[in-house]
Amino acid sequence: MLQLNDLSARVGEGDEAKSILDGLSLEVPLGEVHAIMGPNGAGKSTLAYLLTGRDGYEVSDGTATLEGDDLLDMEPEERAAKGVFLSFQYPVEIPGVPVMTFVRAAMNAQRKARGEEEISAPEFIKKAREVSAKLKIDSEMLKRPVNVGFSGGEKKRLEIFQMMMIEPRFAILDETDSGLDIDALKTVSDGVNALRSPDRGMLVITHYQRLLDHIRPDKVHVLAKGRIIKTGGPELAQQLEREGYDGILGEPA
Repeated sequence: MLQLNDLSARVGEGDEAKSILDGLSLEVPLGEVHAIMGPNGAGKSTLAYLLTGRDGYEVSDGTATLEGDDLLDMEPEERAAKGVFLSFQYPVEIPGVPVMTFVRAAMNAQRKARGEEEISAPEFIKKAREVSAKLKIDSEMLKRPVNVGFSGGEKKRLEIFQMMMIEPRFAILDETDSGLDIDALKTVSDGVNALRSPDRGMLVITHYQRLLDHIRPDKVHVLAKGRIIKTGGPELAQQLEREGYDGILGEPA
């Protein structure tokens, strides 16, 4: 589904440009959930931003395709219409725009780009009620401006709410567990697990093994110095928990 081959990228311009990814190769088949772990500065968030088309990141070499289509040749909105979704590590506030208005507009923009009909108001409200109940989000929260005055846990719940409403083909979760308490972590993980499907792929980026206790990945990849240096099953995350990154980085690549 997602295929990255020798991907190299840098951030910044001119003499101040800094290389972040250095020959990264990765494949996430349809129906699988893969986790990426790595120390600070390894390039985890850069990879997420690059795949979703954020400005300021320049690909210097390699390819990135989703279901055979060149992601790097698409504008961000085209990638979203293709089914790429990013759950941010630090969700932004959008003052003056209610959550429900924002989510419905996002859903309909993607549907329009795919040549589909807009979701009707009754259908949207019904789905929103079902999803919010699963995530323990009350109706008042959905009336508030997007992320304005939200706690860290509320912001992450809202990110998963958006993902469950949009039902993307490929979801990227960038440190979704950051700042969550145990209860919020379980709620968010339950939402992610509810979207596991043979027709969807997911890439979960995290520092800690605790998230992977709830979202059990098919494979775990260790990213360091801009490339994947080790791949294994869920037990690799447990090894990282025991030994830290030094234990892995000290092994032959």
